Amino acid sequence: MTGGNRPMIEVRGLTKYYGPFIAVKNLSFSIPEGQIVAFLGPNGAGKTTTMKLLTGYLAPSAGEAAIAGHDVQQDRIAALRRLGYLPENGPLYPEMTPVELLEFFGQAREIEASRLKRRIDEIVEVCALQLVREKPISKLSRGLCQRVGLAQALLHDPAVLIMDEPTAGLDPNQIREFRENILELGRTKTILISTHILQEVDAIADRVLFIHNGELVYDGTTSDLREDGSLEQPFHRLTEASVSTPVAETGNTATEALS
Repeated sequence: MTGGNRPMIEVRGLTKYYGPFIAVKNLSFSIPEGQIVAFLGPNGAGKTTTMKLLTGYLAPSAGEAAIAGHDVQQDRIAALRRLGYLPENGPLYPEMTPVELLEFFGQAREIEASRLKRRIDEIVEVCALQLVREKPISKLSRGLCQRVGLAQALLHDPAVLIMDEPTAGLDPNQIREFRENILELGRTKTILISTHILQEVDAIADRVLFIHNGELVYDGTTSDLREDGSLEQPFHRLTEASVSTPVAETGNTATEALS
């Protein structure tokens, strides 16, 4: 889907330090309404740290981030009302059923009771959870748990959806189903999805933001990134050169910070 003019995710000079180590360095980009953007990079590139900064989970050392025009640090509640976030290991409570979990998150978000009931029914259908809506989450497969995580991220009908490695650990059929969901959601939402899986980028993305060692090294279309019909060569080329402080010099804490 081609994006509109209204910026829905804005990043200006975003930087995060862990002591002397730079996890994210001077990131700047803008994502307009309606784009599906792949946040690509190798393991340890800084993707998760960036997403935690975008969602307000971490405070930046410098720079700013905004969701739908609302500064994530200065106007966090307004930003979060417009944001759905699916972390790599989503906030699922195994003793709850999907419906109970959605009721819990809906009440936490202060969604009015009658609207919440309608919204849960809608989201259960969108995420194909009808057959397991009353089954304990602890009994669900990895793929179904990802659907439940997506359901909670979509519950309040956000304009922006941020997902961190959402297909990690899924089998090929589950990955295909999840990608179909993302493409459908991209018709009405702005989506930023982090991955290091090249097939993911080809399958869903309008645009690629490539990060390496905490710095943005490419911002453009998938077709412009591709070389000889493949993304493997440019991926290798963009990650060959170190453009920031090597992780090896900083110890285990820095390595964990970049996860």
